[in-house]
Amino acid sequence: MITTTATTTLSLFLSLLLLSCFLQVSSNGDAEILSRVKRTRLFDPDGNLQDWVVTGDNRSPCNWTGITCDIIKNSSSVTAIDLSGFNISGGFPYGFCRIRTLINITLSQNNLNGTIDSAPLSLCSKLQVLILNVNNFSGILPEFSPEFRNLQVLELESNMFTGKIPESYGRLTSLQVLNLNGNPLSGTVPAFLGNLTELTRLDLAYISFKPGPIPSIFGNLKKLSDLRLTQSNLVGEIPHSIMNLVLLENLDLAMNGLTGEIPDSIGRLKSVYQIELFGNQLSGKLPESIGNLTELRNFDVSQNNLTGELPEKIAALQLISFNLNDNFFTGGLPDVVALNPNLVEFKIFNNSFTGTLPRNFGKFSGISEFDVSTNKFSGELPPYLCYRRKLLRLISFRNQLSGKIPESYGDCKSLTYIRMADNKLSGEVPVRLWELPLTRLELANNNQLEGSISPSISNVSHLSQLEISGNNFSGAIPHNICDLGDLRVIDLSRNRFSGSLPSCINKLKDLERLEMQENMLDGEIPSSVSSCTQLTELNLSNNRLRGGIPQELGDLPVLNYLDLSNNQLTGEIPSELLKLKLNQFNISDNKLYGKIPSGFQQDIFRSGLLGNPNLCGPNMDPIRPCRTKPGTRYILAITILCIVVLTGALVCLFIKTKSLFKRKPKQTNKITIFQRVEFTEEDIYPQLTEDNMIGSGGSGLVYRVKLKSGQTLAVKKLWGGAGQKPKSESLFRSEVEILGRVRHGNIVKLLMCCNGEEFRFLVYEFMENGSLGDVLHSKKEHSAVSSLDWTTRFSIAVGAAQGLAYLHHDSVPPIVHRDVKSNNILLDHEMKPRVADFGLAKTLKRKDNDGVSDVSTMSCVAGSYGYIAPEYGYTSKVNEKSDVYSFGVVLLELITGKRPNDSSFGENKDIVKFAMEAALCYCFSSPEDGAMNQDSPPGNYRDLRKLVDPKMKLSTREYEEIEKVLDVALLCTSSFPINRPTMRKVVELLKEKKSLE
Repeated sequence: MITTTATTTLSLFLSLLLLSCFLQVSSNGDAEILSRVKRTRLFDPDGNLQDWVVTGDNRSPCNWTGITCDIIKNSSSVTAIDLSGFNISGGFPYGFCRIRTLINITLSQNNLNGTIDSAPLSLCSKLQVLILNVNNFSGILPEFSPEFRNLQVLELESNMFTGKIPESYGRLTSLQVLNLNGNPLSGTVPAFLGNLTELTRLDLAYISFKPGPIPSIFGNLKKLSDLRLTQSNLVGEIPHSIMNLVLLENLDLAMNGLTGEIPDSIGRLKSVYQIELFGNQLSGKLPESIGNLTELRNFDVSQNNLTGELPEKIAALQLISFNLNDNFFTGGLPDVVALNPNLVEFKIFNNSFTGTLPRNFGKFSGISEFDVSTNKFSGELPPYLCYRRKLLRLISFRNQLSGKIPESYGDCKSLTYIRMADNKLSGEVPVRLWELPLTRLELANNNQLEGSISPSISNVSHLSQLEISGNNFSGAIPHNICDLGDLRVIDLSRNRFSGSLPSCINKLKDLERLEMQENMLDGEIPSSVSSCTQLTELNLSNNRLRGGIPQELGDLPVLNYLDLSNNQLTGEIPSELLKLKLNQFNISDNKLYGKIPSGFQQDIFRSGLLGNPNLCGPNMDPIRPCRTKPGTRYILAITILCIVVLTGALVCLFIKTKSLFKRKPKQTNKITIFQRVEFTEEDIYPQLTEDNMIGSGGSGLVYRVKLKSGQTLAVKKLWGGAGQKPKSESLFRSEVEILGRVRHGNIVKLLMCCNGEEFRFLVYEFMENGSLGDVLHSKKEHSAVSSLDWTTRFSIAVGAAQGLAYLHHDSVPPIVHRDVKSNNILLDHEMKPRVADFGLAKTLKRKDNDGVSDVSTMSCVAGSYGYIAPEYGYTSKVNEKSDVYSFGVVLLELITGKRPNDSSFGENKDIVKFAMEAALCYCFSSPEDGAMNQDSPPGNYRDLRKLVDPKMKLSTREYEEIEKVLDVALLCTSSFPINRPTMRKVVELLKEKKSLE
């Protein structure tokens, strides 16, 4: 018996010893595999994997960074590798799958790249979890063989995978999570994914699929809790089968082309927490059954075509965010909506709601965003909006609200943004409201507010827009306003302000618009206003200002609107004002005298000079002519005779000139002048000859016209006359309608247009150095090439960005160019850029109150090959983000000196892919990768030589600047519009001193 027991014990001991040896060998083998993969397949620039080294004391990988072993079975077998956010690069580490116990690979938020091949991937068939989100993998999606029967989680979000979703994905029957968000895939949303009945989460958002419906078979995914199909080009109606997914918590179908009504069966989604349906074309009323969704917290059906009233049952839901904006809702708001203790965000702007706003808004919840603008609300503002001290934004403009602004608003220290314009508010503004940390204060138009501006406004250090026009404010303008260094807009017009204009206004260096018309201001115009070098509009009309017009106003570099009319100004018109490029010039109804400067002696300025009895000028009836000295009339007669003779000679010469015009155009031509000019159409006709032609294109011919005055013009003559070619007509109208009203230093100036029965032409300022594309890419000798160093290129980038930012953010309505490219950025004699060629430009509709524009659908893709944003090619939908992509390509041209589709990039590769790969090599090259040569950039900027134009000789500082611009360019050319910055943000990023992280 003892012998048997001893034998059993010995056998057990030997078994444990063998198992221990096996586990030790297994552990050592895993460590060797991990170490080898790190050494041969991965690059670890931050040293996060420095402990992945097999040594005498470190032979088990279970304590290594990112490694998890089987703790439950108390073994040393590696089961999971998680290297998320380690900044590693390289290709997919197939070698990890040689670890036989491995079931989880998570490599999110790194810089891994290349393709994933199906054959070597078969090594990983034991995996249960594969997560590769936010990397740079490309090529078609990898196939998964039937051996992947245990795969439960597959996440490939935010890579660069292309092609259709493989049918093999529909056979991964154990799959619980499928996330392909943000890849530039093709095809339609595949119905075979409806076979994955174990799915709890399906994410196919931000993918430019071909237009197609939501597969009704998705109703079979009974275990689904999260369905995201945001911006996936879905069309048609929402299938009723989706409403059978009773476990669904998140339904996100936003930013598609869905039509029809919201199914009443939506009330079956008893578990739903969030419903996002904004940005579609849904119609009809809100189903009352939504009121049954007691778990619902986030509800957004904005930007649709919904109608009817807000059902009380829905208003009573305990929502956190409630967004109904940009629809056609009517009727009043049920009082119960204000009793919700969870409400944080309430946006119902751009509807037709009526009645009064529930008084208890804000009393029971910490509401932070409240936007009821552009409705038909009446009555008073809710007094408790900031009761919980959480209110950030209060927007109620364009309603019929009346009464006083509640005193409690003045105690709302959290409030940063107020817009209450176009109402019927009255009384004084609460004193403490002037002291709030606001960035914008708008109380303008149709209100009847009174009192004065509190001197304590000087505490509002970040205020950028002060707009209180059209009220009954009075008193002096406090000098403290000059302490607000971030002010860009001051509009105090149509009030009762008195006293003088503060002379300290020169401290407002960022001021762009100053409107103080229709007040009772007196005193002189301070010459110090000339220090406001960003000023584009100055309106001081209809006051009691006296003294002379400061000649220093002529030094304002971008001023294009000047109105000083109906004051008591005296003296002569300063000739320095001729330096301004004015779109509006009005100094009428003053007490000015003397001779009108010759540049203002034109019909377009006549109305702006009237009402000054002592001004004189020739042939400007009813302005009297200046007196002439005795004998002058004889000189004048001789001069006229000479002109007649000279004119006859010119007519003869014109007949003999080889011109593209066989005869003088008919006098039915309509001439429109947009800028101050000192020439007429008659000065242009004779010079539109073959000798002066400098270019041609699909829309017409371009001529270089030099006038006798020495001024040089660029004239674009469009093919055919009015009504002959629809495309030409469209281009002509687009240029005239857009450039005729746009005024910016980085946008080409349209001076004049002629619209005739036989032909049409457009007259622009001439850009001496041609286009940026010519300078960068022309093989011919170019006078500007030698001066195109990095400093100049960077200046061009910033200037062009500022021009586009103006179009997107400051133009009303906003303008999308649709053909941003280096050939459409012209350079003047100082290499200052001008954005040009607006033949394809479109105006967009504002989508919300922050200046973001709606997406417009175009009938066809327009633009130039190599510059077109990827989503535009798939969907023909365009907004400002399309221009941002194109501008990113221009930035890459400036850095590389190469065309967008240069053959040196290789087959099927453009400048964006080339830059991305080169940037990765630059970012993750190790110091051992070859010795530096004398032509290499200094320090860590060595490998930018693969990317940077070799024609540039660069300093360390310039390499740092290029690194920053490269980061901006890669942001701009993101495959997904949502990830691209706005042009206003691009300007900020370019001007920042430090590189982007």
